[in-house]
Amino acid sequence: MEMSHLASKLQALGLRLPEDFIVHMVLLSLPPQFGQFKVSYNCQKEKWTLNELISHCVEEEERLKHDRIESAHLATTPKSKKRKTAKEIAVDHASIKKQKKHKEGKSSCFFCKDEGHMKKDCTKYHAWREKKGLPKLSDAN
Repeated sequence: MEMSHLASKLQALGLRLPEDFIVHMVLLSLPPQFGQFKVSYNCQKEKWTLNELISHCVEEEERLKHDRIESAHLATTPKSKKRKTAKEIAVDHASIKKQKKHKEGKSSCFFCKDEGHMKKDCTKYHAWREKKGLPKLSDAN
């Protein structure tokens, strides 16, 4: 409709555009949802006038509206969600603290969890390996 209005304004100024050109421009300006409509127009032998194109576009738009599936997304939260106890909160807080220490570069032993040394230097780890009869770390490599 807008292009038809623009074409009539141009005609009033003395510039007459061929109707086939206007129909072509209208078809190019249609949104992607009209893809099937464009294909069916291009496959037929007869060409439409601007008024015929407008009426067919209105029909196609109504068909698209009718075919559109309306949907709604529902989001819920569980009603039985229990609150954390003070002990659970403390455990979470302690694990966050450990993660922060690890990120800050303060290393701790993976075996005894003490800070300041690594597992390979841990006296408790070496004693445990000796008790199990495992070879010393320097011998294992």
